[in-house]
Amino acid sequence: MNSATVPEPRTAAALAARRRKTEIALQRVHEAITRLRREGAQVSVAAVARRADVSRTFLYDNAEARAAVATAMADAGERRSRTLAEQDDEREATWRERALNAEDALKAAHAEILTQRTRIGELIGQIRDLQAEWTEEAIQRITTENTTLKQKVRQLTADNRTLDERLKAARSNLRFQDRRVADLEAQITNPSQGVQQ
Repeated sequence: MNSATVPEPRTAAALAARRRKTEIALQRVHEAITRLRREGAQVSVAAVARRADVSRTFLYDNAEARAAVATAMADAGERRSRTLAEQDDEREATWRERALNAEDALKAAHAEILTQRTRIGELIGQIRDLQAEWTEEAIQRITTENTTLKQKVRQLTADNRTLDERLKAARSNLRFQDRRVADLEAQITNPSQGVQQ
């Protein structure tokens, strides 16, 4: 009769010890997750197991530990997706602004070139119409002004070419950013592919 009652207290003690050991391990798991979040480190099964000094098997077998790790990983994935999306939105806005600025500068350069060409035409017409009546000094002044305007047109043409190249580069960067945003949206809609265990 004694032999039948002796195992029960031992079994109860063993079960209680196992429960205490599991509770301590769970506490370490929660502390490890908290530390990883605070440090901004990636939350994964391997990282939590290493920090909490528990086996991966424990994290998979224990329902509470498994749920805590899964929740932490999902939260980290959402934060990372939001951060990446915000950074891409900022980059896209910057590139859009640069492209719009380049387009505005290009339009202004075209308008200035047209104005200068019109002015040159007017001056050449004046020279032809009044050449006989003008003094040598006036002709020299008009010729100098004409030369200056031609140089300005050449400079504006070069500036126009530079702005056109910048606009092309800005449009190319904007297309790249659009592709990046599409990739991130795809990752956000299917976060299980972005989470690594």
